[in-house]
Amino acid sequence: MSTEPLRVCLIEDDELMGEALCERFEMEGFEFAWYKTGKDALHALQRKRFSVVVSDIRLPDLSGEDVFIQLRQSQVAAPPFLFMTGYGAIDQAVRLLKLGAADYVAKPLDVDALMQRIRELGGPLKSTAPQGMVLGISSTMRHIDHMLGRLATSDGTVLITGESGVGKEHVARRLHELSESGQTAPFVAVNCAAIPETLLEAEMFGFEKGAFTGAAKERRGYFEQADGGTLFLDEVGDMPLAMQAKLLRAIQDHTVTRIGGEKPVRVDVRLICATHEDLRQMVEAGSFREDLYYRINVIHLRVPPLRERREDIPWLARRFAEERSAKKGGVAFSFSLAAERALLSHPWPGNIRELRHCIERASILADRSQLGPELLFGDSTHPDPGAPVTGDTLIAHLDLCGKHYIEQALAAHVWRVGETAEFLGISRKNLWEKMRKYGIAEPAKRAAN
Repeated sequence: MSTEPLRVCLIEDDELMGEALCERFEMEGFEFAWYKTGKDALHALQRKRFSVVVSDIRLPDLSGEDVFIQLRQSQVAAPPFLFMTGYGAIDQAVRLLKLGAADYVAKPLDVDALMQRIRELGGPLKSTAPQGMVLGISSTMRHIDHMLGRLATSDGTVLITGESGVGKEHVARRLHELSESGQTAPFVAVNCAAIPETLLEAEMFGFEKGAFTGAAKERRGYFEQADGGTLFLDEVGDMPLAMQAKLLRAIQDHTVTRIGGEKPVRVDVRLICATHEDLRQMVEAGSFREDLYYRINVIHLRVPPLRERREDIPWLARRFAEERSAKKGGVAFSFSLAAERALLSHPWPGNIRELRHCIERASILADRSQLGPELLFGDSTHPDPGAPVTGDTLIAHLDLCGKHYIEQALAAHVWRVGETAEFLGISRKNLWEKMRKYGIAEPAKRAAN
């Protein structure tokens, strides 16, 4: 095993920030070199080996992006780049990660988290996932993508949970694609809730010719169809108890027996299950087998709803708009500022599925390339002129609207006050004053009080 130390290239023109980070690098036992200009850093990166680069975006000469792009164009193998940014985090994350950057961290820095990320990027345990964004730009989805890269080398059963429409099947397909045979092996997706109980066994395990009325020829079930690849069982919580017992036996023995057949058929599948139900509660209620629960819950991944990862909303919306642009013959759809704010403030109870349908509907109805809130949500984003007046004063009504809007903006920016203030177009001090005025506090801090 190589004992080569972790070597960090720091690109930071701020003296206080650079000194503080170098002191921490020394405490962590990292070897490091600190460069205060992009040109000096680029020169060093073309001649020296580093495990990871930690770079500010804004530099006195070249930007951090310019350093990254020029290094890649120089045919030199670039180490992972970890960018530090305090400006327009969402848009910059999209641009930098699309360029191939490994990650970004927002200022003010969480130094402990930064050190951990440096170890992950520069140490021996790197994600096998390819560079670029696939699941989302939020820290939660990037963590899941990182986990999938590690899980791809194992064959453990994975349970994916989350609300309807959050993209559980997309996560399962991503894990399948990352596996060694993901490009050639089959991926079979089954919605257990959509198959009638009387047909479920035949669909899962197959049947022989003449096994029952209408069985004119033999049929391979989903397990056999997925042999050598991945079987994804969505809504596994809706599977009846009798079928759960047969599923458990198939998982344990790696064999299935077709209806009407006598000989067990050996199958080799990677099983991924998904549900929006709380299986632990179902076990306690007796509607889900405990032994099956522990068998499929070897590795658990929870996919959060969109309201808990609002950074992903603009990114996903742009991806869906690009898809629609391609289908409409190259019309490049974009979003107005009002549309982006409406997207961020919407609760999205249907999650990604609802967002996709919203963009598709707007692109079909659009007679121009820029999509506004009226195309995305119809009249639902505008006040109803016929709505009854509540009796509140105008000032009280405006205060209530202002409070709700600030809370939504803070949640969308993960309660980072500096970024939220920039998004709202006010100073950080002004935002703090409004938060005190309206009694707004981060949920975790409210709970602690």
